[in-house]
Amino acid sequence: MNSGRTILSQILDFVSMYEFDKCVDKYQGNYRVRSFTCWEQFIVMSFAQLSGRESLRDIESCLGAISSKLYHSGVRSEIKKSTLADANEKRDWRIYAEFAQLLIREARRLYKDDNSFSVDIDEIAYALDSSTIDLCLSLFPWAKFRKNKGAVKMHTQLDLRGSIPTFIEITNGKVHDVNILDLLILEPGAFYIMDRAYLDFERLYHMHQCLAFFVVREKHNFNFRRVYTHKVDKTSGFKCDQTIKLTGFYTSKNIPINLEG
Repeated sequence: MNSGRTILSQILDFVSMYEFDKCVDKYQGNYRVRSFTCWEQFIVMSFAQLSGRESLRDIESCLGAISSKLYHSGVRSEIKKSTLADANEKRDWRIYAEFAQLLIREARRLYKDDNSFSVDIDEIAYALDSSTIDLCLSLFPWAKFRKNKGAVKMHTQLDLRGSIPTFIEITNGKVHDVNILDLLILEPGAFYIMDRAYLDFERLYHMHQCLAFFVVREKHNFNFRRVYTHKVDKTSGFKCDQTIKLTGFYTSKNIPINLEG
């Protein structure tokens, strides 16, 4: 490799500028842009993500310290905080969202036969969870969470072969995790692994009707009675395999459940 090139420029060799330009042209991202193109914006934000920058000022300061090397990475313009802020605010986010989907599809293809996934199944397995990101309520009044505290939630679905995000939804902090099940495009045969926050039997039954499988933890107030116990090979890690019937609030729902643990 050329020692004069930066590591960032070598990483970007794996990114198709042709596909990126197609996304830019679709949404006219470079219309009337004389400097700091969408591609340069993508490079700068990629650098910020990879190097753990925490603010626009942090990005500006760090790039200023290596300004002599930016040209080799494809950045032709001087990076100012105000320039980056304007680009992030005004340019169409769909450019980067669609390009991200292209990168995700390519990554999933490369990890299709990933041997580090220890579960011996041919189907796709997903993990679904959320992360709460605290925000200052006075600066972000739209980020509803608590009376004196703001936050957003990032709901993420990971393809466990390669830990590749395939779905991300940003909501305010008050949106309960279980509502995200209504937004997923369910894949027949796929496994969805979730914690107890996603325990909603009507939604889980919808997953069953879509021929998808789910693994979910029960809540502490989960009421049921055992109907039948199936034989299991306990050396495989399973303690039990039971057919159960719900009691309490969900009794009238008449939803069939098979409980394994």
